[in-house]
Amino acid sequence: MTQSSGRPSPAETITRAIIDRLEAGVRPWVRPWRSCAAQGRPLRANGEPYRGMNTFWLWLAAEQCGYRSRYWMTYRQAQSLGGQVRAGEQSQFAIFYKAYSKKVDSYERPGELVDEQRRVMRSYAVFNADQIDTLPGDFYPEALSLVPPGDRLGPRAERFVDRLPARLRCGGDRAYYDLRADVITMPPVEQFDTRAAWAATIAHEAGHWTGHPARLARSFGKRFGDQAYAFEELVAELTAALVGADVGLPTTHLDDHAAYIGSWLAILRKDNRALLTAAARAEEAAGFLLRATDLACEDDLDEQAAA
Repeated sequence: MTQSSGRPSPAETITRAIIDRLEAGVRPWVRPWRSCAAQGRPLRANGEPYRGMNTFWLWLAAEQCGYRSRYWMTYRQAQSLGGQVRAGEQSQFAIFYKAYSKKVDSYERPGELVDEQRRVMRSYAVFNADQIDTLPGDFYPEALSLVPPGDRLGPRAERFVDRLPARLRCGGDRAYYDLRADVITMPPVEQFDTRAAWAATIAHEAGHWTGHPARLARSFGKRFGDQAYAFEELVAELTAALVGADVGLPTTHLDDHAAYIGSWLAILRKDNRALLTAAARAEEAAGFLLRATDLACEDDLDEQAAA
C-alpha cells in the first residue's frame, strides 16, 4: 500500500529495511548490547520508552547511523529542552495510530448508516540526542554494561527468572516450549556460555508460553496459513528482544534461526504490515511477562501495546 504522494508508507519503509537486513543474514532485533543506544528501549524526550514497532525501528536507525543515545525527540521538544538540532542533520520517523470513525452501511440493518471505528498509521519526525547540541547531560550516555562481571545476572534479570510463573523442566540439550503440556524445557545452565544466555533463552521460550489459550490465546489463523509456526517464532524472538531490553539481557543467543529466515522473508514480502503485527503481539507478550513477574510496576510500564 503506497501513499497518494507516491512515497513509501512508514510500513513499507520499515519492512523494506528489515527485509534488507534479513537478506544480509542479520536480524536487527538481536541486540548485542555493545552500544549505549542498544542498552534498553529507545526513549522519548520525557524518558518514556517507545513501544512496539517503534522500538525495533529506532534501534535499527541508531545502529545504522552510529547513534549512542537512547533518546529521540521532535525539533520542538529539543528546543524546549534548550537544545538545537545541528544544521544538515536528517530526521528519522516514529509512528503512531490515529483513530477515527467512518459512516458505513450496517450489516445488521441494511440501508442504515452506523459509525465504524478505524485506525490509520501516521508518522512524525524525530532526531536522536546525538544530533542535537546543548541538551542537558542526562541525554548523552556514559558507557554502561548490562551484564555484570563474574557471570552473574543483573538484579532485574534475576527477578525475572525467579518470578516467572511458567513450569520449567531441566534436562536434555534442547530448549523448547511444549504447548500441550504447558511446560518449558531447558538444558542445564552449565551448558550455556553464560547465565545471561541461559536467562535470555528462558525469555524466548516464555514468549511462546504467553501464547497458550489460557493466557494470550495467540493465533494467526488463515492470514499466515502454513507459515503461522514461523511467524510465532518471530513473535517469540521479538518478545525476547523486548524483555531483554527491559530487564537487561542480551539476545545474541538467538542463533537457531536459519530455518525461519526464508519463511519470514516470504511473509514480509507478501504483507508489509505483517511486521507491525508481529511487533504488536511481541509487545503484548513482553508486557504480560513483565506483569507476571511484577517487573512492570517497577518501571511504571504502560500496559497497552502500541505501535
